[in-house]
Amino acid sequence: MYSPDTTKYLIHISLSAEGVVEKPDVVGAIFGQTEGLLGEDLDLRDLQRTGRVGRIDVQITSKKGETTGDILISTSLDRAETAILAASLETIDRVGPCVAQVTVQSIEDIRVSKRKKIVERAKEILIERFDDGAIDSDELLDDVRQTIRVEKIGTIGEEKLPAGPNVLESDAIIIVEGRADVLNLLRFGIKNAVAVEGTHIPASIVDLCGKKTTTAFFDGDRGGELILRELLQVADIDFVAFSPRGKSVEDMTRKEVIKTLRNKVPVEYVRDQYFEDTADLPSDLRRPVRAAPAHDEEDQETDDRTAGAGQKKARGGTVKTPVTIRDHMEDVRGKKIARFLNSDMTVIRETTSEEVEKAVDTLDSPVTGIVTDRSVDQKLLDRLVYKGVEYVAAKDFKGIIKRPLNIRLMKISS
Repeated sequence: MYSPDTTKYLIHISLSAEGVVEKPDVVGAIFGQTEGLLGEDLDLRDLQRTGRVGRIDVQITSKKGETTGDILISTSLDRAETAILAASLETIDRVGPCVAQVTVQSIEDIRVSKRKKIVERAKEILIERFDDGAIDSDELLDDVRQTIRVEKIGTIGEEKLPAGPNVLESDAIIIVEGRADVLNLLRFGIKNAVAVEGTHIPASIVDLCGKKTTTAFFDGDRGGELILRELLQVADIDFVAFSPRGKSVEDMTRKEVIKTLRNKVPVEYVRDQYFEDTADLPSDLRRPVRAAPAHDEEDQETDDRTAGAGQKKARGGTVKTPVTIRDHMEDVRGKKIARFLNSDMTVIRETTSEEVEKAVDTLDSPVTGIVTDRSVDQKLLDRLVYKGVEYVAAKDFKGIIKRPLNIRLMKISS
């Protein structure tokens, strides 16, 4: 329609004619009736030939014997010249054989329109395209602290196993799979983790497990379960912390790590999941539960978050609220009840043990696990698997022929 490189102004004109006319008629009327009107310097043909006036764009429609439309003319003349040219167009009173009326509606300054677009785009660029250069003191401190923690990773034993700085001094240790897991725990201030570095359990790990309270903390995949199975055969483990299914310890956030360690369960609750006959195990691996912390005692923030998490104020003292799987196991034992839990260990529904099947069919919200004071058979287990349950804690498991890999079974001790 017009050249953006040379155009300064765009003349908007309205046209009405008492009859049916076509575009060539309109263009011919414009050139014919303005010829010689303004002298040689403002002759429309000469101006168009030299590029000071652009092409004439005509858009008209005819209806019921009348023609109406718009005319656009672009110019690179100055303001006064453009105004004179526009005024001369209003002298057109006929188009072809028809009486016509031409009116200048507006003269648009193309440069103003460009400036508006430039300003709007500049605002977008200012907001969206500039990197945030603001300094966050907390982020700077976290980066420095993280570097210090990572640098403190060391090795222990003849096997040079990756370990946190407090493994040998701490009363409790965490067994993880690899160096990356130890580094991730160090980022969160947990300094008593040691890695097995493979599926073969090193002698140094076996020796540490015999001396210290030990928590096994492996990835939530098939590989993690295989390492846990071997560790249970050769070492003295006290607790097991289950990562979310498909989640690696090295990729977990601080919140996920703290929550998983807080929800650790005694090894006696999970051993039946990995061994058909626990009587074949050495007696020192079948001893009673030993209560102890699962992470470094120096990790004060973690301790503060864990300690008291299960307490709420009540009249005349405190009442313990279950916050771990073990707490719920203790609560339901001997009471013939069942609890459906979500991911943060809160109760979605509580029912009697006899009505678990009915409750499973009527549950609408997602369920992470179930704790029940009854035996679970293959039929009920299959229904729970279909519901997407990640773990089942029950009084006993009877007639289980097919154990799904995507669900954990934990036995509630009598």
